[in-house]
Amino acid sequence: MLKSVAEAIRERRSVRRFAAGDIPDTTLSKLLEAACLAPSAGNRQPWFFYVVKDPKVREDLAKAAFGQSFLKEAPVDIVVCVEPERSATRYGERGAELYCFQDTAAAAQNILLMAEGLGLSTCWVGAFDEKAVSQILEIPSGRRPVAIIPVGYSILAAPPKPPARRTLDEVVKIVN
Repeated sequence: MLKSVAEAIRERRSVRRFAAGDIPDTTLSKLLEAACLAPSAGNRQPWFFYVVKDPKVREDLAKAAFGQSFLKEAPVDIVVCVEPERSATRYGERGAELYCFQDTAAAAQNILLMAEGLGLSTCWVGAFDEKAVSQILEIPSGRRPVAIIPVGYSILAAPPKPPARRTLDEVVKIVN
């Protein structure tokens, strides 16, 4: 049963322990379709996704991510890339240096939330050697990896406890 958006937002946790076993292609398609439904400045859609199932490539990605071994343990890693020029053609420097990254982050968040809604676990990984990941996946120039999202079924007995969050009073100022 698909969770509500509110439930997915509240219950999503970063998971780094995954069960063996494939993720059906139909399920992966739902994650990628959710990513592609993210908003983007001027509808430029400056993203590209590598869906990595190959165990050797996942192992190489784990090495490129400074030894984060859970990347090779997850049955799938989705490498989220940005294409700055897609945004720059309409918005110039600001598009290439800001909008495309905002847009691609929204796409990555949609993957995380859809995965949670479908009963899958994920983790947003930003700590990796960008050049090494680009070489491993033969990513062409003009496209940059910005996140790696391992996807799988958690083997944890219970979801991780929610992390501490700053209160609204600490992060909100209402301007009347």
